[in-house]
Amino acid sequence: MKKLVLFVILDKYSDWEVGYLSSLLLYLGKDEYSIKTVSLTKKSIQSLGGFTVLPDYDIESAPMDFEGLILIGGMSWRTEGANQIKPLIQVALDKKRVLGSICGASGFLGTMGILNHIKHTANDLDDLKQWGGKQYTGEKNFRREQAIRDNNIVTANGTAALEFTKEVLLALNITSEESIQEWYNYYKVGCYEAPMPTL
Repeated sequence: MKKLVLFVILDKYSDWEVGYLSSLLLYLGKDEYSIKTVSLTKKSIQSLGGFTVLPDYDIESAPMDFEGLILIGGMSWRTEGANQIKPLIQVALDKKRVLGSICGASGFLGTMGILNHIKHTANDLDDLKQWGGKQYTGEKNFRREQAIRDNNIVTANGTAALEFTKEVLLALNITSEESIQEWYNYYKVGCYEAPMPTL
């Protein structure tokens, strides 16, 4: 049975933040991993890039036996509806699954107090403190870096699609660290500078 990675896509999600990760999960994971999308409902949603998507699951039907939960950034993490994702996030934490968040989704984790005792990053510390309010007390653990992995939790800012991909792949232990680094280098510096990764 394939290991499932769930991607949370809310309306107006940032499609560019997840393209590398989803494709490399399927490519490097080959027959070992599958990916599915989950949203608040099964009605179609639209990404910020204009893609219309039908989620595989809504919150009620989402499977709880997953290997990873990926929270994609976008314009809906500050809405009341985003709170419906909290139980799914709690499942990931309770089962010690890989939990990845990028851009606004990282800030959302701050509102749950999840970032208080782990190294983490987000778009902006001042915004994180204001948005998180009393729930966020993790300023000493904030790092001004593109993406950070602390055990099985990955946070990234909105400019770090490649770094986010690398850290999530490492957290999932999908293939060797060397192979993941090769793919990262290839996309980061371009084919004229980095050799084609081993197929």
